[in-house]
Amino acid sequence: MAAPMDAPPITLHRPAQQLAGLVLTSPHSGRVYPEAFLQASRLTPEAIRGSEDSFVEELFAAGPALGVPLLAAEFPRAWCDVNREPWELDPNMFADRLPDYVNIASPRVACGLGTLARIVGTGEPIYARKLFFEEARARIESCWRPFHEALAGLIEENLERFGYCLVLDCHSMPTPFSRLSPRPDIILGDAHGASCRPAWSNFIEGQFLRQGFSVRRNDPYAGGFITRHYGRPHEAVQVMQIELARGLYMNERQYTRKPGFEAVQARLSAILAEVIQTLRQGGLPGPDFKQAAE
Repeated sequence: MAAPMDAPPITLHRPAQQLAGLVLTSPHSGRVYPEAFLQASRLTPEAIRGSEDSFVEELFAAGPALGVPLLAAEFPRAWCDVNREPWELDPNMFADRLPDYVNIASPRVACGLGTLARIVGTGEPIYARKLFFEEARARIESCWRPFHEALAGLIEENLERFGYCLVLDCHSMPTPFSRLSPRPDIILGDAHGASCRPAWSNFIEGQFLRQGFSVRRNDPYAGGFITRHYGRPHEAVQVMQIELARGLYMNERQYTRKPGFEAVQARLSAILAEVIQTLRQGGLPGPDFKQAAE
């Protein structure tokens, strides 16, 4: 497979005509695994895919046809995680000393899931050798930076054109194999109200409930770097993280789509259509993020 730096690291699917200030992102669904990465790993390619939000960009693929852009990473999360600060790195992963500006003390680094992950989602170590900082720098410059430059640009475009921007940051989560630890179909993260106005968080949750999904808010996923960094409700930028249980649409052991994949996709498309229609009609009654920009 081609390395992400040899192929476009991101794909931006733009609508023929943008109808509302909504942006969809899929930062963890990339499936282009560099051969050098696979060779440096102690894991099988299948095991490495445990960190991947498989097929999420397909689940939300109706966005451009409905009139909003979809930004998707082509590189895998295990290679470079764009839902982190640019320099969250574990010094124990590297053979050389890290620069002073690197954040080596974040909670994400401590649990092995920094910008360059030490482990996959199942907790197994990824690498058979130590890395060099230049490898991290190359990944961040070729993958992390283009994704965030594109996202920041989309947000600014929407602010200029519509006076607001709503970002739906789309992810998937493992389905617990134990019946003793049930998890809902959907977890919505708004950083406990810091990244999205309550009226819109409630509205989006209501749309998922109308489509028959079970929903929980902020527990255990309240939102990562994208949600917290870009969410500025007081400046008319709302960000909501969406976590979808993988068991709804895929075989988690074989990384294949379930027969009901298209049905889940259709339900999500219906939710997007309702959100877009509400935005086009002027947003929600009462205090809204459009007024925040005026």
